[in-house]
Formats: sequence, C-alpha cells, structure tokens
Amino acid sequence: MRPCLVSLFLALLTLNNTLFAQTNAPYPIRPIRFVVGFAAGGPTDVIARITGQDLTAELGQTVVIDNRTGANAQIATELVAHANNDGHTLLYSSLSLLVNAILLENKVRYDPFKDFVPITNAAVLPMVLVTSPNTHLNTIKELLTTAKAKPGVITYGAPGHGGSGHLAGALLENLSGTQMTTIAFRGNAPALTDVIAGQVSFMFYPIIGIADHVASKRLKVLAVGTAKRHGDFPEVPTMAESGFPGFEETAPWVGLLAPAGTSVTVVNTLSKAMRKSLTKTETIARLKNLGAITVGDTPEEYLRFLKKDYERWSRVIKAAGVKAEG
Repeated sequence: MRPCLVSLFLALLTLNNTLFAQTNAPYPIRPIRFVVGFAAGGPTDVIARITGQDLTAELGQTVVIDNRTGANAQIATELVAHANNDGHTLLYSSLSLLVNAILLENKVRYDPFKDFVPITNAAVLPMVLVTSPNTHLNTIKELLTTAKAKPGVITYGAPGHGGSGHLAGALLENLSGTQMTTIAFRGNAPALTDVIAGQVSFMFYPIIGIADHVASKRLKVLAVGTAKRHGDFPEVPTMAESGFPGFEETAPWVGLLAPAGTSVTVVNTLSKAMRKSLTKTETIARLKNLGAITVGDTPEEYLRFLKKDYERWSRVIKAAGVKAEG
C-alpha cells in the first residue's frame, strides 16, 4: 500500500474511533447551553442561572446561559426546537411556550408537544391580586360587585400581551361572569405604577417585593394565588377562599425542556440532576427570595402538567377573545 494511502487509512481510522468514543461517551461531553427567551435578571433567567450552577457541579460540565430575547421568547423557543437533540442545547421556558402556540397557531415554527421533550418543571411564581388603597376596594367580592354593577368600569393591568398577568385577569373575568377593561402595558413595572396611582383598578403581580409596598400603604392585597395563605400576608385570603378554587394552578411556571428525539437516558440524567438541585436547602431558599416555589417533577408529570395548562389557557384565550398582537 502506498504511503499516502496508508496515511489516509490511518486518519480515517482515527476519526472513526474518535466519533465512536464520543457517541458512547458518558453524557455530557461538552458544556450545556440553557437558552432563555428573556433578558438577564428576569425570573426565568435567574432561576436558570441558579439551577445551572448546581448542574455544573453535578454533571461536571459548565452550564452556559444564552439569552435570546424577542417575540415573547418565540425566537429562543424556535431555536431549540430545531437544535441538535444530543442534550447539549436546552430550553429554559415559561408559559410563553404554550401561549405563543395558541395565539399564533400555525405562525410559530414549533409545536410545544411534538418538538420538545419535558425534563422538569423547576418552579412556579404565584401572583397576588393588588389594588391601590385609593380604590376603596377591600375584597374580591367588592371588586366583582362593582364590576357587575358597572360593566367595563373596573380595569386591570395586562403587563405583556398574553402574559401571565394578562391571562390571570382574563380568567378572573371569565370565571366571575363580569365585563372588565384590559389596560395593556409593556411590563410589570409600569402596570404596577398605574395601579399604585389608582389609575388602574387592579392587577395580578408576582408576589416578590409586594410586602414593601403594602407596608408603606401604597398597595393592598385582596387575595393571594397560593394554595395556602402566604406568610407575608397571613390575613389575606387565598383565591380559593375568595371563591375561585384551583386558581393557584395558574401560577406562571419556569421549566426545562429538550428538543424532540433526545434520548431517554439523557432526559433522565438531566431530570435527576435538576430534581436534586431543587431539593437543596440553599436552592429552595434562593428561589423563595424570588417569590418562587420549587416543583421538580418527573418528565412524565411535567408533560401532564403542560397538556393541562395548554387546555386551560386555550379555553381562557378563546372565551376572553384574546388575539395576537398586530
């Protein structure tokens, strides 16, 4: 055999052995990328970073956070839906995964169930129903009585079109049989500013930071969206106690998913590592400071949750007549 052919043969043999070794190497073989569809500093991003630190230590490979913002996380979601399914590119997602697919139907380039494999629901972020003391509303009953007597007079802030606060308000309107007016905002902060000023009747807001506003008498909490009364507001009833059982199940969630076709072994490895992270005392404490409650379910449980959540918001969006922007 000629020297050049021998060299070529040896090179191909080396490449083949390398590929075989990589294929059969224990997962992960390189850094893992968590793609987040929201800006750094937001709840999804922070939770991804906290659990990512734990997975770096647990799996022996660095977890890198890749913020791909825009279009209510649609850009990030579509990126991962069409990514390599070797378990090294994952989506840290939220309610937008389902809402975009419902509102935009065939206009998104992914299917939340066909194009993804659930790994675990990391946490939920319960909301509270808040109003200004200037509204003189002290209970949800008073709010809804006014809404029924004067259709359209009661307003609620919708921070982000199709976002959790928007849909929670639409759900309350739907369940109570009232007609209220949606006031759209680009984010929680400007919406809360107008609620504090009394220019908007109420809104559903993430629980974090609200206690300070209540202490300074800038806000009142009429109900909490948790299964039990919250330690920060022990005198405030839950949504269930206010006549809306199961409302706590609508709390915004943050979870991890992989592209469809990712092996069961890789999914189980990731799920086990995530659930271990979410049972650590320090991780639970850090998420609690964000107003989040850890979940850490199995892939099967997470899939059942996603299907139920999809069906719920499909009904609410249809009943409330929520349309895609533009």
